[in-house]
Formats: sequence, C-alpha cells, structure tokens
Amino acid sequence: MLKGFTRNFKPLEILTEEQVEAIHRGALDVLEETGVRIEHKRALRLLEQNGCQVDYDEMRARFPPGLVEECLRRCPSSFRIKARDPEKDLVLGGNTVYFCPFPGMQIADPDTWEPRDATRREYYDGVTILDALDNVHTIWNYTPYFGFEGVPPVMRVPEGVAAQIRHFSKSIGNAGRPAGCEVFDIKMAKALGIDMGGGMAVSAPLTFYGEQVEAAYRHVEAGLVTFAESTPIFGGTGPATIAGSAVSGNAESLAAIVLMQLIKPGTRMWAFHFAFPQDMRGGSPAFGAIGVSLSQVVFSQLWRKYGLPIATLASGPTSSKKIDFQCGYEKAISALTAALSGANLIQLHGAINAELTFHPLQAILDDDIAGMIGRFLEGVAVTDETLAVDLINQVGPIPGFYLDKAHTRKWWKLEQFVPKAADRLTYPEWIAKGKKSALDYAKGRMEEILATHRPIPLTPEQEQAVEDILKEAREYYRKEEMISDEEWAVYMRSLESPNYPYG
Repeated sequence: MLKGFTRNFKPLEILTEEQVEAIHRGALDVLEETGVRIEHKRALRLLEQNGCQVDYDEMRARFPPGLVEECLRRCPSSFRIKARDPEKDLVLGGNTVYFCPFPGMQIADPDTWEPRDATRREYYDGVTILDALDNVHTIWNYTPYFGFEGVPPVMRVPEGVAAQIRHFSKSIGNAGRPAGCEVFDIKMAKALGIDMGGGMAVSAPLTFYGEQVEAAYRHVEAGLVTFAESTPIFGGTGPATIAGSAVSGNAESLAAIVLMQLIKPGTRMWAFHFAFPQDMRGGSPAFGAIGVSLSQVVFSQLWRKYGLPIATLASGPTSSKKIDFQCGYEKAISALTAALSGANLIQLHGAINAELTFHPLQAILDDDIAGMIGRFLEGVAVTDETLAVDLINQVGPIPGFYLDKAHTRKWWKLEQFVPKAADRLTYPEWIAKGKKSALDYAKGRMEEILATHRPIPLTPEQEQAVEDILKEAREYYRKEEMISDEEWAVYMRSLESPNYPYG
C-alpha cells in the first residue's frame, strides 16, 4: 500500500457547526422541494420504488430527506483501491492524503507555451514520468492529455487507459464516459484485476444526463469504486455565493449517492469537488482564485460530517498560460488549503491553464509542492528525543555546535523535505553552476526519468488482453459509424508504426 501522507493535527475549519448544518439542511430542502433532473428511465423507476416522487415527463426526481441520510449511512468511510502493483494500492479515508495529476487537453509547447496535440510518444512518456514521481499516488483518465495524434475522438479514452495500464503501476481512475467507452475501460480493469473508479458527474445545475447515469450503473454493477461529483461555477451554474453553491453542489452529490447506493448498497464511494468562481469580466471560470480554496475548505468540512472520503479536484488548473510565478502560487495555495481542510485526494500535478494544457515539467515542479505540503501535514514530533534537552545542555553556548552530532545525522532528513527541482545553492555556487532555475532542474530530472525509469511491464497475457479489448472497441465504433473513413485511415496508419503501442 502507498503510504501517502498523514495529517497529524485537526483539519482546518472555517464554519461553525450551525453553519455546516444549515448547508446540509439547505441541500436536503432542495432535493425534496425541487429535486434533480435525471434523464434515465431505469434510474427514475428505481428512485420511485424507494420513495422518491418522480415526474417522468420532466424526468425530475424529488428525494425524501430520510432516504438521503439512510443512503449516506450505507457508504463505507474508508476502502482500498487496487493497483496493478499490489504494493501501490491506496486506502482512502481518515487522515490520509494522496496526490494525483490534473489533465490538460493538449501539451503546452515549453518554448512558445502554445497548445498542440500530443504525440503517442509524448503521451506514453508523460505517463512514465508520472509513474516515477514520488508524490503521484494515482492517476485518472484524460491524463496527461485528452488523447493524442491519430486517434479518433471516441477512442481517446480507451487508448489513454491502455497507455496508463501499460506504463503506470499505481491505481487508475476513470472519469470520462463519452460514447459508452466505460464498457471497454471496465473490461480492461477486470482483465487485470484492478479497480478503476467511475461515477456520476453532474451537469450543473441539478441535472444528470443519461450517459452519465448509465456509466454509473455499469461501474456499480461491476463492483468498482464510484464517485459523486459537484461542479458549480459560482454565479454561472450555481449561486454567486460560496454557501449557496455549496447547497446546490451538495444536493447534486447527494442525489448521485442515493442512486448508486440504491443500485448496490455499500458501494465504495467518495465525494468529488470541482468548483470555481466565474470571472465576471470574461465569463470563464476563475482558475486559481482564492474562492476555490474557500469552497474546497467548506466542502471538506461538510463531507467530513458525512464520513466519506473526499477528493478536491480544483487545485490542479490555473489561469496562467505558462509555467511561471502565477502558475506556482495559484496551485500551491489551493493544494495547501485543500490538504489542511481534510481532503483525502488532491489533484495537482501537471496542469497549467484550465483543462487546456499539461506538461510533465509542471508535474515535476508540482511534485515538490506536494512533498512540501505532505511534510507540513506530518506536523512536529514532540518527544524526549526531539526536544533534545540533554543534547542542548551538552553542546552549550558558542563555540558549541550541532553539525557533527549523531542526533543531527539521524534527524535532519526526517525533519526536512528536500525538493528535487529547486535552486538551493548559495549565490556563488549558483553563478558557478550556470545560473539554473527550477525549470532547468525540472528539465534535467525529466531527461533522467525517461532515461532510467522503467514501469513494471505487463505480462504477455495482460498485454494481449488489453490489445484485444482495444481491437473490440475500434471495431465497435467503426461499425456504429462513429469513426469516419478519414479518421479510420489515419488511425490505422498510426497502428502500423514499428514502435506501436509505445510511440
């Protein structure tokens, strides 16, 4: 099992118990009075059978508060997620904190910072780098990129999942469900005996499209980990106030939890939060805004009350268009406050602008952020040995010093976090060694990882199973005319490369 980090002090709270209860009661009131739109007849029938008021014409379900609270009680407070390497399983819940990457649609060119489609090689290299980073504990699909060159849109998730399975030995999640692709993703998970999470992502406000609900059914019935996600944009798809969006977002998450617990009681579930203020000057979400941190802390405080593992997704993207000071501070502040507030999983590594761009260099820099946050969460050990009273008395005043003491040799590495892509040289050393920046060190580390890191390979049987499922997916989408003749020709040429599948 991957250790992750343990928060050794009380989580950050910014609401009173009365305010937490007010948000909870507000969400229950919305679910009972207004309900949610669920465009899936099978789901509506199941909800009706369990006491919900259902309007089939409007596809609207209204939830009795007692049913909501009963379904919350059915959710496990912690659970294991199986990885390809059993030593890298995760156990979610409690005070354990893990980090994972946040995707970008395209790769950012580090010379111009303009986005472009990644190549297959860049995709596989990106996964390899994430596998090598100490503080990347899991990965979700669409990561690092939303597909790569030569792959039709309907095959981007299955091809990406295959790349992750081949080059990532830690646990793999699954959030994307276009065109029913979760069918093939679930088959790959089953073939390798791993968990691959899925669930119900809401279309705010208060709507679940049929494709999302069908994917939830498939994941629950397959016995996989699931999630309920809230995604309000304050002032756009949710109220402009953080408290109001907490109410609407919670109503959406609670509705998803009720349905999935009715499908299969005891289903492993966690709550996802992906919310931003709307930038009223331009209309886009304000990625990296301090409102993101406030919302995440509120969400974590509320969901600790419910007892489910918590994932905060909004720490990864920023409004910056390149790897720079703004990118760094927006990500660091958001990730730190999420960790302090009680989140169990924080998306951080690799994303630059919105969900548009990703680069492994940013992931390497973010790994130092994650390591620093993790060290902070571990807190300060206060024991007879760490207090070091006897040692202080032994060393005494100047000319005494601690550099040559056994206590120093033992404790400095335990007490300090040493970043791997940061400039810690003295000024004369910095001049002598070429005036390197953190980005320069990240480039060097990326080259070293690609030259030396070898993810645990699949067995021949596992590789064949993955390839057979990809072939099945290709043929299915081709038969369904979801891949054009032109896309098919380009796709088939990409598969003829002597380096397939690795680029």
